[in-house]
Amino acid sequence: MRASESRFLQELVLYAASAALSCLVLFAGLRHLDPNRAASKKALEQKKEIAKRLGRPLVNTTPYEDVIACDVINPDHIDVEFDSIGGLEHVKQALFELVILPLRRPELFAHGKLLSPQKGVLLYGPPGTGKTMLAKAIAKESGAVFINVRISNLMSKWFGDAQKLVAAVFSLAYKLQPAIIFIDEVDSFLGQRRTTDHEAMTNMKTEFMSLWDGFTTDQNARVMVLAATNRPSELDEAILRRFTQTFEIGIPDQNERAKILKVILKGERVEDGIDYDYIASLCEGFTGSDILELCKQAAFFPVRELLSDEKNGKAMGRPRALRQSDLERALSTSRKARRTATGSISGLQSPVWARQAEPDDDQVHSAIFEMTKLMSRIVQNSQSSEAQEPTSP
Repeated sequence: MRASESRFLQELVLYAASAALSCLVLFAGLRHLDPNRAASKKALEQKKEIAKRLGRPLVNTTPYEDVIACDVINPDHIDVEFDSIGGLEHVKQALFELVILPLRRPELFAHGKLLSPQKGVLLYGPPGTGKTMLAKAIAKESGAVFINVRISNLMSKWFGDAQKLVAAVFSLAYKLQPAIIFIDEVDSFLGQRRTTDHEAMTNMKTEFMSLWDGFTTDQNARVMVLAATNRPSELDEAILRRFTQTFEIGIPDQNERAKILKVILKGERVEDGIDYDYIASLCEGFTGSDILELCKQAAFFPVRELLSDEKNGKAMGRPRALRQSDLERALSTSRKARRTATGSISGLQSPVWARQAEPDDDQVHSAIFEMTKLMSRIVQNSQSSEAQEPTSP
């Protein structure tokens, strides 16, 4: 009897051990097969870092918020400040008063509804004028958590997951406030609603607007939506209404171009006596991005001279300092500078949003114009010959 009981206990323990081992293997396999495993791990590290910086305990998040947490940027890791952006002084001052100050000093804006913090700010203008840099500087100066929303992270093959991910953006921002929700190229996500739009995209837009400024939105929350676009006319009217403040970031003038040059060349090895105003006057129509590329192109000339001297047997320690002549040489080879000079000579000024014409386009347009004139002459000659023919009695 005792032998049978001991055998039964041995088999029971064996079955229990095998079941436990099977469960462990199954759980480990499912964990490795989880497509969001890497994202969840990265999100946990992000949450620990943010909680340490804010001096708060680790926030509890849902699996959907973990996906969004991968796009959370610590403002301490942003290396762009307002001083790093040349020009745009009036825009920077307005952004400081309307955006940064309410996030830094919320007690100043807690009296009355008229001083409630801004819920939406739109930066629009041509490409390369510094809209994304301004957004980074706002996050750096305000010290707010920066949630860089990527549309690819909001899309899902499962029905209803896209709306839950959109809701997770705002719920995570409320938990981490003060927070800035940044959407670059917002026209690709919150464009005008059309009947041809996919149902999932329409539901995402509706969910975003209802959570942004809807019936259940907390008006006192320190959460702001910041967006940038090159095509503001393509945004939905309901979205434009929620952007209570809009700033046009246009093409810099000569004074602003000189400031941009000084900011870019600050800390670089440059010779004294560079006339920034003169170089800026030659960069008519350039954006901040164009000026940066121009300086990068000019910085190659000292390197090329060093390589040429080494090839000729001259020992050189390091490339020489950047000269004004290098910037002028880079301007002479710049494609944008040639187009600008051609436009100024002909007296034609293209609108800011117009695409610059290529040389091939000019040849095509000239050929079409000549063919049109030729056809009009043929039609006029045929009409005049018909009019001169005598009518029969």
